[in-house]
Formats: sequence, structure tokens, C-alpha cells
Amino acid sequence: MKRTHVVMGLLIGLMAFSASGWAKGFFKVGELAPLFSLTSVTGQQVSLDDLKGKVVVLGLFHICEPCLIQSTNLQKVHEATQGKNVAVVGVNSLGDSKADVLEFLGMFPVKVTYPYLIDPDQVTDRLYGGGRFIPNVYVLDQKGVIRWQRVGNMNLADHTAILEVVNSLLAEAKSSDASRL
Repeated sequence: MKRTHVVMGLLIGLMAFSASGWAKGFFKVGELAPLFSLTSVTGQQVSLDDLKGKVVVLGLFHICEPCLIQSTNLQKVHEATQGKNVAVVGVNSLGDSKADVLEFLGMFPVKVTYPYLIDPDQVTDRLYGGGRFIPNVYVLDQKGVIRWQRVGNMNLADHTAILEVVNSLLAEAKSSDASRL
């Protein structure tokens, strides 16, 4: 029995190490974020390339409880950054139908007012490493470079942690603009 527990512990540790190594291969802070263009649940076309010049908070979600929690955190970020050079975008990256996504959004404890995109072809799942590590949250700088990320439901990013990064990037841009004057 003791031996079984040791073997199981080693297997779980190996799987966790392997998964973290695989995730690191896909999510690279310091690199340009892969571009995509999708339609929101309200019919708005949103292209990541069109958001350059803004700090972008990007959440990739499926229909699951950790994604509901993280999407709600993004709503708090969206509300806190109104009027700033920030775009918050959520993506249902699993390819769920618009009806299913709308039903999921209806279960949220808050109304989601940031663009929530549908990805029927699962483009973002492939570009950003697949659905093994959901939810994913990225903060991109004004040039579209990934500056921060949290991957998987074990590392849910609280809205205060996201806001800290966003405000830092906004301050960097402001400082850079002031030094050019």
C-alpha cells in the first residue's frame, strides 16, 4: 500500500512537471502575441491587431467553473480601466455555439460588458497552446508583446494582480511619452 502511494505521488509529480514544461513551450512572455480576428456574442468583429496601441487583457476560456471565476475577474478589470488605454477581451476558445456561450454568460454573478468572442474553429486554442491549460489570461503591452500570463485553473489571476500589471504598463507608456517631449 505504501509503495502504491509513493508510485502515485511520483506519477502525479511527473505529470505536473511535464505539463508545466509543455505550457512554457507555448506561452512566452516577451514575444509577440499570435494575432486573430473573431466575432463577439453581440456581433462585433474584434481583431487583436486592431488593439495595438492599447494594453490588452486577453482571457481564453471554455465553459467551466474556473473560467466563470476568471471571466468575472476580467469584468472587474474592465470596470476599473474604463477611460484608460486598455482593452479587455474574453474568448470562448473551445468552439462552443453562440447559444451555449450566451447561456454560460447568463450564469455569471455579474454582467459581462467587455467583448466576449466566439471561436468556432478553435483558432485561439491552437495559437495559444490548446485547451489543456484553461483559463488562460494574458496581458499584452501596447505593441502586442506578451508581458504577463497565468495559465490553467491552478493559477487563477485575481483582478488586483492583473490591474497591477496593467497600471505598470500604462505608467511605462506615460513615462516614455514624457521623456520624448
